[in-house]
Amino acid sequence: MSSPGVDGDPKPPCLPRNGLVKLPGQPNGLGAASITKGTPAAKNRPCQPPPPPTLPPPSLAAPLPRAALAGGLCPPAGLPLGGPASAPVPGPPVERPPLATDEKILNGLFWYFSACEKCVLAQVCKAWRRVLYQPKFWAGLTPVLHAKELYNVLPGGEKEFVNLQGFAARGFEGFCLVGVSDLDICEFIDNYALSKKGVKAMSLKRSTITDAGLEVMLEQMQGVVRLELSGCNDFTEAGLWSSLSARITSLSVSDCINVADDAIAAISQLLPNLAELSLQAYHVTDTALAYFTARQGHSTHTLRLLSCWEITNHGVVNVVHSLPNLTALSLSGCSKVTDDGVELVAENLRKLRSLDLSWCPRITDMALEYVACDLHRLEELVLDRCVRITDTGLSYLSTMSSLRSLYLRWCCQVWPSPPASEDWGVGDLGKALAQAVR
Repeated sequence: MSSPGVDGDPKPPCLPRNGLVKLPGQPNGLGAASITKGTPAAKNRPCQPPPPPTLPPPSLAAPLPRAALAGGLCPPAGLPLGGPASAPVPGPPVERPPLATDEKILNGLFWYFSACEKCVLAQVCKAWRRVLYQPKFWAGLTPVLHAKELYNVLPGGEKEFVNLQGFAARGFEGFCLVGVSDLDICEFIDNYALSKKGVKAMSLKRSTITDAGLEVMLEQMQGVVRLELSGCNDFTEAGLWSSLSARITSLSVSDCINVADDAIAAISQLLPNLAELSLQAYHVTDTALAYFTARQGHSTHTLRLLSCWEITNHGVVNVVHSLPNLTALSLSGCSKVTDDGVELVAENLRKLRSLDLSWCPRITDMALEYVACDLHRLEELVLDRCVRITDTGLSYLSTMSSLRSLYLRWCCQVWPSPPASEDWGVGDLGKALAQAVR
């Protein structure tokens, strides 16, 4: 307690007895002590001013103005530091496009539609067409154009070639032309902007293209590396000799009546980088398969000989010695191939992953034993219409742990037939076969 003064008035409450002024309290929370020796700090604490308010951490409050930090202006009463008074004023709301034309939403939505549905949706409005005409929505698709669809008939009766800008915008790398002539192909090359370099694959079906048309097409379309000729009966083997280019890596020839052994000679000599060859020709013999050399042996991994009726086991000998790196082989419809030919395949083509022996009526259970013993990497085996296959042959296949797909359609001596499926796991098909033949 403080004592009265001389005039009877009490001393100021914050003035110590010795008349010395105390230092103000420090913000470290330890309080302040009198500078007089022996004066207890507890007696001086009632006279200390209240500690300054503690500011919130910078991460929890907005920065204060410099004037307020310097002891000048203070925020209005009733508002927390860093509160709404220091928040930025919100601007006008951002206008977003409607959901029906929002490109971000459309880019994700259009993946759920088929190619035919995308063609219809592209006609709804310009916004949808702009999104749908991106090449990513059409990758892997090949447009099919018939000869009558390549021209528009004008009021005067004249024909005008159609506008192909929509195809160019979608970035198609391959085309299939049906029923076209040499003139139609020239018009296509002149009117399609990407024909010279952008087209990688070309397919001609049931067309009247001649040797001259084939030569012009492959000379002008320098980007073509995959070529298919089906049902084209007007070009000859001379056209292949004059037009084939070394850049071609995939070739398919089917139902072309002028293709025989000499055509295989042109293919083997002019296409050293050929990786895939599919041939359906009724007049090709064992002599043609002898034209393959070591040049194709390093690059060719797929060979399909479809309905080549004149090929025998001697032709198979030429194939296995010239093309040792094959991973896919089809002898479908080669009706003169027997178990001995399959034995040659199994002993020499150990890298095979796919083997098609469908419509080979001379194949028996012995051929399946050769397959099971030597082809340890085989994943797909097609035995459709192999009428001599029995359950005994299937028991051999049950030991193949790598086999995933087996086709046994119209094998009348097999019962029951396990369904052909692409969903078998490694070894699962062998277990199913083992159970089927018990």
